[in-house]
Amino acid sequence: MKIAMIGTGYVGLVSGACFADFGHEVVCVDKDASKIDRLLRGEMPIYEPGLDVLVAGNVAVGRLSFTTDLTEACADADAVFIAVGTPSRRGDGHADLSYVYAAAEEVARSVGAYTVVVTKSTVPVGTGDEVERIVREARPELEIDVTSNPEFLREGSAIEDFKRPDRVVIGVQSERAREVMRLLYRPLFINETPILFTRRRTAELIKYAANAFLATKISFINEMADLCEKTGADVQDVARGIGLDRRIGSKFLHPGPGFGGSCFPKDTLALVRTAEQFGAPTRIVTAVMEVNDQRKLRMADRIIEACGGSVSGKAIALLGVTFKPETDDMRDSPSIDIVGRLKEAGATVVAYDPAGMDEARKISAFDGVKWAASSYEAMQDADAIAIVTEWNEFRALDLDRVKGLLKSPIVVDMRNVYTAKEMREAGFTYLSIGRETVGAAA
Repeated sequence: MKIAMIGTGYVGLVSGACFADFGHEVVCVDKDASKIDRLLRGEMPIYEPGLDVLVAGNVAVGRLSFTTDLTEACADADAVFIAVGTPSRRGDGHADLSYVYAAAEEVARSVGAYTVVVTKSTVPVGTGDEVERIVREARPELEIDVTSNPEFLREGSAIEDFKRPDRVVIGVQSERAREVMRLLYRPLFINETPILFTRRRTAELIKYAANAFLATKISFINEMADLCEKTGADVQDVARGIGLDRRIGSKFLHPGPGFGGSCFPKDTLALVRTAEQFGAPTRIVTAVMEVNDQRKLRMADRIIEACGGSVSGKAIALLGVTFKPETDDMRDSPSIDIVGRLKEAGATVVAYDPAGMDEARKISAFDGVKWAASSYEAMQDADAIAIVTEWNEFRALDLDRVKGLLKSPIVVDMRNVYTAKEMREAGFTYLSIGRETVGAAA
């Protein structure tokens, strides 16, 4: 089948490349000519493991192409996916749907025969209704169906998530659209992947509900970590103990500095605003957001406490700035609030991240931060280390070398990468999350 994918951001590019790998003919469209030029040269505009190889392979066999010409891409497409950004709108926190609606207007002018228009972007309940109204108003004679097909891709493992998903959710309003979507996802039907067909509004809400629930698990285990620190319990054992209950599950029960990224902060806020709009406030989700915002600042205070109550004039080595490993995404990363608070307290921050430093430099909170070429360079003469992102290369540091580089052997481990036992034996003051404190700060 022929697919037009509008938007070559994270969702659009990964989805387009994977659909091409399924055997479909895919044209990815973007108004950003520089981004299309980079893709035509084989350069990826986003960091995602394996994406460059996947794109190159499908371009080579002619199944994947890139253009700025939306009209040409949509003219004979069987399905047009709208995969543009829906950032939080300034002022009220609602999802900004202007890019989605603008794309819908262009699609209406561009498609020819019967076409399925698919909202791949994360959108509030009722967005598909408005997309359909826009298209039908522009072209009353046009045969179209508007469907919802939310994405559930995790940054760092997006290709695997697309090709071997837990489930695929598709919101349709007609049997004709259902059959087109079945053909698009045929390889997954063969693999017996659960495909959930629902009405369009239900599919739109499933995406927000899923992300809000996962965010709730994160904030819950972070609050349990705080309680563990007060009572002498171990949060990792608590997480393991409740995660073995199949009704709860072990995923997303990892304490840390709070959630960030392109989905959870934006989607939880959008869900709250949508619920308010429909007169059904979501008090649990609202609390989850408040807990998460406080969490990020609390982590900076933890570093200050580890340094004796003041970081004025001190150097802090920050390992990891992205919201999670295997991505360069800095959106709502906890490191932004942590660095801001440390700078306000008079600290000099020296940071290193394997992939995110270029993106971090674009954020004002990182103005004045010194950037290191390696984790060990960041530690040189630092007064403390803070592990913010659990990149693999931070999991096996040479602790003797680390201790020799630091002015003071203080480590604040926000991802529980190390154990209290090994850090005690290595002679560190060690603070982790929801576990025993080792050393002078105990």
